[in-house]
Amino acid sequence: MKGLTKKMSEMSTLCRVDTCAIMYSPYKSQPKVWPSPMGLQQVLSKLEMIPEMEKSKNMLNQKTFLSQKITKVVEQLKNHWVIHGLNFWALSDINLLLNKKMSDIDKSIAALAKAPLNPQEVSSSSSLSIVALPPMTMVIPKVILRTSTEDIVQPDVNNMDPT
Repeated sequence: MKGLTKKMSEMSTLCRVDTCAIMYSPYKSQPKVWPSPMGLQQVLSKLEMIPEMEKSKNMLNQKTFLSQKITKVVEQLKNHWVIHGLNFWALSDINLLLNKKMSDIDKSIAALAKAPLNPQEVSSSSSLSIVALPPMTMVIPKVILRTSTEDIVQPDVNNMDPT
């Protein structure tokens, strides 16, 4: 309680506002009033004289406060966020394009899943062609540690075979 009353006093002095506090303690039956019961009455009467619209204009609950902060930060990011030379709007456009392409790919996969896999089932008038692809394997490059650049040789571009 001592720390809270000190902060209330500092806020009152630094911000030049009237402050008051009602503090309850599990160890005492009566709440402690700061700065005094008379000071509390003065602050509350001033607060009651302010019109409701004026009072609620600057009042925020935690949800509203955080929502406003998030909106402000998002707006700042939109204007200043750059990755590899692309700002927020360019990245958003790329994201939309990628989502469209992924949707197209999903539709193609679904269409291919419905298509017959047996070449005898495909009529000669069908425009669908089936191509057998070899199984795919993933190649993972190995890391080669180098302590110098002596063994790196750049080929002579003029002597390269164009084919």
